[in-house]
Amino acid sequence: GKWKNKERVLIFSSRGINFRTRHLMQDLRTLMPHSKADTKMDRKDQLFVINEVCEMKNCNKCIFFEAKKKQDLYMWLSNTPQGPSAKFLVQNVHTLAELKMTGNCLRGSRPLLSFDPTFDKEPHYALLKELFIQIFSTPQYHPKSQPFVDHVFTFTVTDERIWFRNYQIIEEDASLVEIGPRFVLNLIKIFQGSFGGPTLYENPHYQSPNMHRRLIRLSVAAKFREKQQVKEVQKIKKKGSKMLMEEDPTEVVFETPAEEKPVEIQLVKPESKPIVKDKKKPRKIQRKKQKKLFRTE
Repeated sequence: GKWKNKERVLIFSSRGINFRTRHLMQDLRTLMPHSKADTKMDRKDQLFVINEVCEMKNCNKCIFFEAKKKQDLYMWLSNTPQGPSAKFLVQNVHTLAELKMTGNCLRGSRPLLSFDPTFDKEPHYALLKELFIQIFSTPQYHPKSQPFVDHVFTFTVTDERIWFRNYQIIEEDASLVEIGPRFVLNLIKIFQGSFGGPTLYENPHYQSPNMHRRLIRLSVAAKFREKQQVKEVQKIKKKGSKMLMEEDPTEVVFETPAEEKPVEIQLVKPESKPIVKDKKKPRKIQRKKQKKLFRTE
């Protein structure tokens, strides 16, 4: 047959990504034979420059990984150059190389795409479904693809997030084994243009990683502050219990007053004691002198 669907996907990233993101990007290139690679983009460049890069690479779709603060990973899915585009926060990334994934499929084979029923109920999910189909489905009769279908890409909506999984079909009864990679996409915004433009949808349930880390720090600080307040209250209680002790009138019942002694005033100066000289002192001095003479000799 003829290769009619000329979809080409550019997969690349910005500078500052970690090793896990690099392996995830390489896994997607392996699973998608219709993808192309490019060098990392500088952080100072604006995102709309990616449209020109896609045009130079003859690509009409793009997956761009953007790293911030060396710990937060964002994914852009875009239809270049007209749009639309979607921005996601990527969480819980696991790659093909991990030992948990026991499946193994043919390289370059075409995948089946399985979507949650939620994608047909809400309009923003319907738009994302069409975007996922155009990006992740391998075109038929692609030169680098194999004429087999032996794995499934699943997109499931749970907890206001999109969960991506890749399963291998190992038997005729459609039993599945997970291959990987796996990741969770938390939708942030959907834009009308490619990497910008008017906002079509904004996720009201999205919480930025900075805000999440700030809330964790505030909760830890609140617990510490509560402990300090409890200690201060305990100190105040201990001091207050000592101050508020009333005198017991029964304590002095059995006390007997002591007899008062008459005060004697001495009018005469006391006699001085005689100084007693040490009679043995001259003998001691004489012995020390004899010892010194003996040592010198």
